[in-house]
Order: sequence, then C-alpha cells, then structure tokens
Amino acid sequence: MGRLSACRDAGARFFGWGFAGVKSTVLSSLVVVLSVAVSVGIAEGVLRVKNSSMQNYDIEMWRYAKELKRPSDDPVLGHEHIPAARATLQSTDIRINEWGLRGGPVETDRGARRRILFLGSSVTLGWGVAEEETMTARLDAMFRAAGEEVEVLNAGIGNYNTVRYVERFLTRLAPLAPTDIVVHYFVNDAEALEAGGGNALLRHSELAVTLWIVAQRFLGAAGQATLEEHYRAVYQPDAPGFVAMKAALARLAAHARAQGVRLYLAMTPDVHDLVDYPFEAIHAEMATIARDLGYTYVDLLPAMRNLTPQELWSMPGDPHPNARGHRLMAEALFPVLSRAAGPPAAALPAPSRPGG
Repeated sequence: MGRLSACRDAGARFFGWGFAGVKSTVLSSLVVVLSVAVSVGIAEGVLRVKNSSMQNYDIEMWRYAKELKRPSDDPVLGHEHIPAARATLQSTDIRINEWGLRGGPVETDRGARRRILFLGSSVTLGWGVAEEETMTARLDAMFRAAGEEVEVLNAGIGNYNTVRYVERFLTRLAPLAPTDIVVHYFVNDAEALEAGGGNALLRHSELAVTLWIVAQRFLGAAGQATLEEHYRAVYQPDAPGFVAMKAALARLAAHARAQGVRLYLAMTPDVHDLVDYPFEAIHAEMATIARDLGYTYVDLLPAMRNLTPQELWSMPGDPHPNARGHRLMAEALFPVLSRAAGPPAAALPAPSRPGG
C-alpha cells in the first residue's frame, strides 16, 4: 500500500507540474501576442499621424488606389476609377466624374464642339497638381481664350500603360465620340503590367504597406538594374510589353481611321535627368512608330529639357511633373492642336521651352 500511495503521489505531482507548465506557456504566449498586437497598433497609429501631412509619396499613392480606384471586370484593365468619387491626395483635391475622368460632368453628346480626349497614366491625370493647373485644364482654357469652341478631357489613370488606356477607350469611352485623341505617352508605357490587387492587409494597413515597400527596396537594392538598363530591356523588339504597346496603338489607329478621329502621340520624357537625358533613342523609336501608324508626333522633351528635379518634380521623392511642368506641356501642345484640320499632319516637334 505504501508503494502504491507513493506512485499515486508521484503521478499527481507529475500531472500537476504538467498542467502548470501548460498554463504558464499559454499565459506567456498570450502576453507575447497581446504585446505584439499593442505594439503594432501603436506603430500603425504613429504612422497614420505622421503620414497625415500627405508628404509620403508611397502612402499617398496607396491611398489613391484605395479611395479612387476599384478592381475592373475587364482583366486587361486591372483597375478603374470609381465614378463620381473624390479625395484629397498629396494635399491636392482630385474629383472623378461619372465617366471615370478627372474633372466635372461631361455630356455624351458633344454637339458641334471639338472634343479632345487625352489618354495616359498618372502624369496625364496630373498627380499632385490642382485640377485647374493640369495640362488638360490649361489647354481647355487656352482654347476658350482663343475663341475656339473646344472641350479637353482628361482620361489619365495611375498605373496604366498603353494597352490599358487604349482598351479603356475602346470599351468604356468610345461613346464620348472625341474628334481628337492625344496619347500622352510616357516612356514606361511599354512596360507589361499585371492585374495585381494586393491583399486585405496591404489594402488597410499603412504599417503593412510601409514594411512591404521597405522590403521591396531592400531586396531589390542589390543587383538592381539601372533605369537605362531597365528601359533598354523594355524596348527590345521582342519584349512582350513593347509588342503589346505597338499592337494597342495600331488598334486605336484603326478605330480613328474608321471614325475620322485625329490622332496625336505626345512623347513625355522621364524626368529623372533632363540635363543629360539618356532616352532620346526611345523618343526616336516612338516617333517612327507614331508616324507609321498615322499619329501626329509631338516630342515634349524640348519643352522641359535642362529642368532639375527641384524645378519640375511634384515634391521631393515624387517624379511627377508639377504645375510648371503641366504648363510647359500645354504650351508645347497648344500650337499643334489649334492648327489641326482634316487628317493628322506630318509629325511636328514641340517648340523649345519658354524662358522662366
């Protein structure tokens, strides 16, 4: 009996220690989880307060995708603007009308007016630029001042390439029946883009987005191709994005011929280095493509050459043209657009950049 009692006592002590150990482990785990959750919550709150200044370019672009964009049912587009949406991003008010264009309401019936539609990405949209100072709004005002009845519309959407904005026009915007279409082409518009969409955490957490951006930059820092190398690869004749870009421009040209629409391709330079500009060969390539397809080609590089990032960028860290850049682009395009009559004329260079 004594031996049996001793075994029972030993078993009780063993299971008691086991339960106590499990309890201690569970409590320790809960403390760790709660501590991490509180720390994450504090970090998220601190970031949101810090970023409320709207001076963090990456976070403002994230907010743009969250507040003004929605997934598209067209897999080619990936995303579209939310109709009739509005948001203040990077301290700039952006309103989207019922067509998904930047600006106020637009009637389907243009009447006898000439209607010029700009297709492009965030540069066309006028990221970081007040609506009335964008290239399209300035052109609209310049035509009015000249006594010409012309309406200029802005169909720019961030993170679009040529394939996307041509697809969007043909499937969404063709009922606007523009008399003129300007492809406001940026040097990265030949890049191939995936639909993307992210995940719930990245859509709702500034901390998650910040960590993801830091990780992407850290992982890409070693061995990352220079901008010149990147574009050299993008513009290889057999590069998928380059081939798709040319096919999209050809689709738009076929539509324009069938509908009697004047076509222009305004070649917008990369603004990282406009003093020793490294991409003139790409401009020459696009001039040839545009001419072959019947576009009037306008090179915007002369209008902005030699400007520094401090003079031209929307804000430090944001390589989008500011209000000055949009004014220069409008001034370069106006003479070409205002003298248009009949089918597109021969390719025309933009005037040199005005002083000041």
